[in-house]
Amino acid sequence: MVTVKELMSCELYTLKPTDTLHQARDLMLKKAIRHIPIVDKQGQFVGLLTKHDVLAAGVSALAEINTQERDELESSIPISEIMIADVLVAQEDTPLLEAARSMLKQKQGCLPVFRGHQLLGILTEADFVKLALYLMENMPQDEKNTEPQ
Repeated sequence: MVTVKELMSCELYTLKPTDTLHQARDLMLKKAIRHIPIVDKQGQFVGLLTKHDVLAAGVSALAEINTQERDELESSIPISEIMIADVLVAQEDTPLLEAARSMLKQKQGCLPVFRGHQLLGILTEADFVKLALYLMENMPQDEKNTEPQ
C-alpha cells in the first residue's frame, strides 16, 4: 500500500499568523509555491494559506496604486485574518488513494501531513501530477500507443 509519506513534499516553507500578506506573497513568488502552512511560536500547525487566499485578500494589480503603496497596504494585513484554520490533514501512513479521494471531494489543493501532532510535509496536486507523469513515462510502450475507445 502506497502512503502519503512516499509522495509528499518534505521541504516546507512556513509562516506565523503574525506575518503579513506581503510576506506571504513574497515567499510564494520566491519559492514558486502555492500553499504555506502557518505555525505558531512553538511550531505547531494552526492553519494554511493558499495562493487563492492571497489573491483574494490582496490589492489588485488593476488598482490605481503603485507597487510601494500596495506593499505597504499588504504589510498591514496579518495572515491570521486570511488563513484557513479548519484544514483537512493527513497522517503520514494515510493510504495515498484515500488522501487523493479526500482532496478531490473537499476540493482542497493540498494536505498538510503529520506524524501525530508534528507537521512533516505537504501533499499537493503537483505531487500527483509528478506521479502521473512517472507512471505514464514508465508504462509499457504498447499501452502508451493505445487510444481510448
